[in-house]
Amino acid sequence: MDTNSLKNGIFSFIIPGLGQALNGDKQKGLALFGIAIVLHIFIWFFANNPFGSVIQTLYHLYAGYDAYKNY
Repeated sequence: MDTNSLKNGIFSFIIPGLGQALNGDKQKGLALFGIAIVLHIFIWFFANNPFGSVIQTLYHLYAGYDAYKNY
């Protein structure tokens, strides 16, 4: 396990797309960040409940895992 891949996974878990950008895939990073913004706004207005929180957490986990695996 490389420490940089773990760091980028953690960064992308906190801010989706940051780990991908640090891995060199800036387009994917911007896409994941943009989707995260839209998702958070949508959940804030339409699904501000535990179900929305689960969706947000799963998205953050996906972004972190993707950055970790694609280092």
